[in-house]
Amino acid sequence: MKKSFLLLIALCVTALATHAQTNTYALLPKPTHLEARSGSYTLPAKPTIAVQAADPEIRRIARMLADQLAKATGSTPVVTTGKTSGGILFVSAKGPKLGAEGYTLAVSPKQIVITAEQPKGFFYGVQSLMQLMPAAVFSPTKVSGVAWTVPACTIEDQPRYGYRGSMLDVGRYFYPVAFIKKYIDLLAVHKMNTFHWHLTEDQGWRIEIKKYPKLTEISSIRPKTMVGHYRDHVYDNKPYGGFYTQDEVRDVVKYAQERFVTVIPEIEMPGHSVAVLAAYPELGSNPDKILTPSPNWGVHDDVLFPREETFTFLENVLTEVMALFPSQYIHIGGDECPKTQWKQSKFCQALMKEKGLKDEHELQSYFIQRIDKFVTSKGRRIIGWDEILEGGLSPNATVMSWRGINGGIAAARQNHDVIMTPTTYCYLDYYQADPKTQPVTIGGLLPIEKVYSFNPSVTDSLTAEQSKHVLGVQANVWSEYMPTTHSVEYMAYPRLIAVAETGWTPQDARNIDDFKQRLEVHKKRLDFLNVNYFGAPINNTFQYVWPKETAKK
Repeated sequence: MKKSFLLLIALCVTALATHAQTNTYALLPKPTHLEARSGSYTLPAKPTIAVQAADPEIRRIARMLADQLAKATGSTPVVTTGKTSGGILFVSAKGPKLGAEGYTLAVSPKQIVITAEQPKGFFYGVQSLMQLMPAAVFSPTKVSGVAWTVPACTIEDQPRYGYRGSMLDVGRYFYPVAFIKKYIDLLAVHKMNTFHWHLTEDQGWRIEIKKYPKLTEISSIRPKTMVGHYRDHVYDNKPYGGFYTQDEVRDVVKYAQERFVTVIPEIEMPGHSVAVLAAYPELGSNPDKILTPSPNWGVHDDVLFPREETFTFLENVLTEVMALFPSQYIHIGGDECPKTQWKQSKFCQALMKEKGLKDEHELQSYFIQRIDKFVTSKGRRIIGWDEILEGGLSPNATVMSWRGINGGIAAARQNHDVIMTPTTYCYLDYYQADPKTQPVTIGGLLPIEKVYSFNPSVTDSLTAEQSKHVLGVQANVWSEYMPTTHSVEYMAYPRLIAVAETGWTPQDARNIDDFKQRLEVHKKRLDFLNVNYFGAPINNTFQYVWPKETAKK
């Protein structure tokens, strides 16, 4: 009996110690390796950040850290070069051990040392350092009465996948540049490196194209908008629109680059293009057909036709897009393209016969391959949703597998690169709790536990060589039911953090209970970052407020 009691006491002490350590080192995403040390580092009244690296980018990262510390603590650190004792040190590593995004972080009572091989690694080391500090370090203004300490530890860390992204749909609802930047900031805090900007839809075209001004004059504004669920067919009968100028796009891209986030634009084709056809009907089934950007959600029969005029239009559009976005990838959509009008078209049937295409799926493949060839000729690569597999995959295409994981497996078996983003784990427009308690969404149920359970590797279905084609994971935020920036944050967070950990942390190191404990601490940081996350104190009685005014430019 005595032995059992002592064993129970020992287990309780161990559990309490583990819980305390989890709270002390509540890092999200969880590092590859963390070893707790005794003691802590206290930020001095006049902090020093010494950069022992020649790259000016690394000095810029040190300056970013100094700026945030100055805002939160009220004391501006001095950024210096060369060797120093104490303070925060940035030290360049030699050799390929850490990789482009890896880093080590050593905290002792005397100093803090961040070591990395490349600027990205230093940037992610800084993110971990800030998460080790009191949550108030994320405050935009000075916070008094805080003990600015960092628990001692040694971290060696690098990501599981090279692609860790999130898509935001601005086609249904338009969000201002300030929010796009905030969205990018939050990705960077959680060590995500890709922002997929879904810029065109049936309901609105959101990017300025100089050669085709009607895309912003006509295609960016729909006559009315659905209110509530699409099955109800209730409308507000108010014009709604907005678009980003090319200068604004350049500004966002530069802002993201400074945070090591790549912005990938998406220009939808051949489906989801009603807004284009409203301005340029000659690119569709009938040049005399009168259309407006669609007030309805869902899939529409009106699609682009594979005429030479259409390819000229798209090549001109993509030329301007590629000049704005330096990303390796250009997303061209390719999803949910009904074939009804192509089947009824004498032109399409004649083209299929001329090209030896057996069905309309192969006609879509012909369409995508034409675009692929053009984008490749410019030194870039296309990404498409997994429908681009139908009828034969374009030679250089990367597939985003959204209809489950089978599309990704099929593409990887053909030695094509894949990004896993299945609806069953990665669609953050689905309900995250009992629908009776939540604002209206498209449907489905995807609680954070389900999001976290996803393993993108699918090693059971692929050979070791094929598995290398799985580049990473992406969370998608489709905006039909997110009319405000508040509603986007409510649906995205904290589930997007679960995706971030999926992309960064080794599979065998992930544990949902441990994740939830760290998340509870992390929520205090989200509060300082003014994030309207699910469960936040500011939205306990949260209800969507549908827009009352047009968001036009």
